[in-house]
Amino acid sequence: MHPTSYEPILAERRMRFDGVAWDESYEIFGAWKKTLFNEDVFREIAALIVKHRGGPAEQLFAPLKGSFNVILRMKFLDGGSAIIRFPAPGISVFPEEKLIREVSVMRFVEHNTSIRVPHVLYHGTTEESPAGLGPFIIMEYLENDSDVVDALNIPGRSDDDRPILDPNICEERLRFAYGQMAEILLQLGRPSLSKIGCISSNEDDFEEWDVTHRPLSINMNELVQVGCVPEHLLPQHPFQTASSYFLALAEMHMTHLFSQRHDAFDSEEECRSKYIARCLFRKLARENRLCSYENGPFKLFCDDLRPANVLANSQYNYAVVGAIDWEFTYAAPAEFVYSPPYWLLLERPEYWEGGLDDWARAYEQRLPIFLQELQLREDVAIQRGIISEDDRLSKHMKESWENGDFWVSYAARRSWAFDMIYWAKIDRRFYGPGNLHDRLDLLSQEEKQEMEGLVQKMAEKDL
Repeated sequence: MHPTSYEPILAERRMRFDGVAWDESYEIFGAWKKTLFNEDVFREIAALIVKHRGGPAEQLFAPLKGSFNVILRMKFLDGGSAIIRFPAPGISVFPEEKLIREVSVMRFVEHNTSIRVPHVLYHGTTEESPAGLGPFIIMEYLENDSDVVDALNIPGRSDDDRPILDPNICEERLRFAYGQMAEILLQLGRPSLSKIGCISSNEDDFEEWDVTHRPLSINMNELVQVGCVPEHLLPQHPFQTASSYFLALAEMHMTHLFSQRHDAFDSEEECRSKYIARCLFRKLARENRLCSYENGPFKLFCDDLRPANVLANSQYNYAVVGAIDWEFTYAAPAEFVYSPPYWLLLERPEYWEGGLDDWARAYEQRLPIFLQELQLREDVAIQRGIISEDDRLSKHMKESWENGDFWVSYAARRSWAFDMIYWAKIDRRFYGPGNLHDRLDLLSQEEKQEMEGLVQKMAEKDL
């Protein structure tokens, strides 16, 4: 089965976040910040870091906010530093779960790979935190002055702008950056696990690891934060097979459409097209047509592993010093790990100013370079007996891009990008020629009735 050259039935745009829910989440975060920015609280935080790191302190730096967390760094007189990190309330909607899962993954990576991650000194509960700020991790600070994005981004681009790969980047710098990222992916992809989900181990024994919890993803966090999806409607357990997980992802897309209260669509026609796309994707999942590795191997996959989270030192040609932000990492279907990384262009396809086809054209110029660098590292690992020929990621990534599996896995993971990718890259591949009426005929009578009920609900809401 191969992608076709037919024009897509629809040219859908990226779905918008619920603007009201977005504002509400940042109101929660704003109230939390008022608690944080207090001299007495800062003193308590400093004392807590010193307690678990040890040594005379020199300076506590001002808080910094990332995508999902707030960190405070403490510098010590011996030259080292440690940080305390809190999930940002309102933005991180599963703070305790996210933190505990991340600690497990960081310890796994620390004990089973040579990828450098911050060493966890301590993690605690909301009850242990200053002023009840929330669960926290105290960890080693990795000295750096940049990240891999700085090596790849358009020069002079503001930190407030989304990064984009410099179209004029010299190939030597590109290969060096890609090669370092490839090494991380290769090492992360080596271990195989028994199920799909988050891992854990006995606190006293980091040799035995198992999948014991549901796969916690960025998409799940966003579905609750800015998609209005009730938490109890998300997956609550690990998955035994790839097809069962793909079906759960398809069901999440449908739940999202019914849950988001604002900004999901602008017309009855758009509502119907979004419903039809989700029904047809779910149909493919039910027929087990979305995955080829039903029983694994299941591999560790990090939703947030990208150049911005790989720290570097610019004075050494942006040599990597470590990787951070592992909270949304879980054992995933092989299809996820076997897909080439979207971040080769830094920007996601759904945000690319020139559209999906232009993104794909630019991507195809860079993918061979990344795969060559990955192959070089695979060659070394095979020569050393670390992996076998069958363990090559490069071969699978090339196939995933060529046969369109890249788009299936991406659409499955990205709810707000789903519609534009489904119609542009998935629908024709599986369902061939035809128009929207033909696709409507593939729905059951119950699904058609449900669709009209959704349209009616939208109309009543707008009255």
